[in-house]
Amino acid sequence: MEQLFHLRENGTSVRTEILAGLTTFMTMAYIIALNPNLLTGFQVGTPLWNGVFLATCLASAFGTACMAFLANKPFVMAPGMGLNSFFAVIVANIAAMLETDYTSAFQAALCIILVEGLVFIPLSIFHVRDRIVTAIPPCVRLGIGPAIGLMLMNIGLGSNAGIYAEGNGYSAPFYVMRDFFGAMTPGVLKNNMGAEYSMMVLSVVTMFVGLFVIILLSLRGVQAAVLLGMLAASCVYWAGEALILHVNPFASLSTASFVPPFADMASTTLFKFNFATFFKIGWFTAITLIITFCMIDMFDTIGTLIGTASRVGMVDKNGNMPQMREALLSDAIGTVTGACTGTSTVTTFVESASGVEAGGRTGLTALTAAIMFLLCVFIAPVAAVIPAQATSAALIYVGILMLQGLGNVDFSSVDEAVPVFLMLLAMPISGSIGHGIGLAMICYTVIQLFTGRANRVSALTYVISALFLVKFFVAV
Repeated sequence: MEQLFHLRENGTSVRTEILAGLTTFMTMAYIIALNPNLLTGFQVGTPLWNGVFLATCLASAFGTACMAFLANKPFVMAPGMGLNSFFAVIVANIAAMLETDYTSAFQAALCIILVEGLVFIPLSIFHVRDRIVTAIPPCVRLGIGPAIGLMLMNIGLGSNAGIYAEGNGYSAPFYVMRDFFGAMTPGVLKNNMGAEYSMMVLSVVTMFVGLFVIILLSLRGVQAAVLLGMLAASCVYWAGEALILHVNPFASLSTASFVPPFADMASTTLFKFNFATFFKIGWFTAITLIITFCMIDMFDTIGTLIGTASRVGMVDKNGNMPQMREALLSDAIGTVTGACTGTSTVTTFVESASGVEAGGRTGLTALTAAIMFLLCVFIAPVAAVIPAQATSAALIYVGILMLQGLGNVDFSSVDEAVPVFLMLLAMPISGSIGHGIGLAMICYTVIQLFTGRANRVSALTYVISALFLVKFFVAV
């Protein structure tokens, strides 16, 4: 392990790295079931769902293993949230446009992901993506970590613990921050949610028990604080389900299948590139979609790597992360693997920050998570038992820690403060790291250009800002 990952040089140990890997995996294990749900329209149990489920596990494991051995970084990869929703919309549009079935449209859309990954491999090898990283203005780079922190907190207090409820004559998803803490009175919320109100209360209690356990343990110097806090929160939720909701929290295990549906993947998603259908959507539309996926994935990955690495001092004095090329190459390989197995763009997950905060510093953290993803081919039902409310506690805690990076931003300088403020708002609201960075870069470029400091902006920064302007404002 020492020869492979240089543990002593990075001030870590095998035990710390494994605990960090488990922590990261547990905070993002939800993707195993959520990704196939989103990509197939919740067609649980169908051959396509089974194929995407296996593709999610295998592509995440392979991409993360590449990150471990090529870059020796503690970052974990999986099909990116936001990108998978966008992919599902594209599939539905292709199906409607060409009047074809969903599976054929899905196989056509996989061609976009394949081309995206193949484009990124040479761009990573020849340092093009590295140069894009250095083109991001220093003030924006410093603000990426805190912006991701706000995004994590928003996920933890929002969509990660959403409850679909039927009450007061209508059905709607309810979220902790918006609906529970935003309700006029508990009675109004109870009337709106109906029978699911008890689950909402249990969710809030679970999240904050987990959060306070993590905080108390971390203050005592316990390295596994995040992992132990999530386990404590899980126990609270399981007990609440049994005692208050009168539900068996482990009922799904009794009927769960532990046999991987490889036959379904082979028939629906494995190397099933439907180029014939893909070319029917038109060259302009196809190229536009590929460029859109490339831009979002590139800046999501860059933002996650820079933001998480800078939080714990894994960057040099200029804010650049060593082995950035290898990390970006791993991301590209993961995307190609995802396309070949049958899932949307594989990217570096922002939840990797939880493992970094737990002490993860090397590829051994990533390798541990990769092994867990591989095992989930067989034990996915066990991972599915971990409640989302427990992972919310970890996301909120990590988000709070990442906000500390705001101290490095010079808020006395308006030209630096405004782009960062916009990014702080854009990331959690849009749910996209790439879009937040893009808005900040446009703002920075415009301010410098019209205040007589155009020479401070590099040519590549102008190009990137222009591309984001086209992406945001040019309808296709």
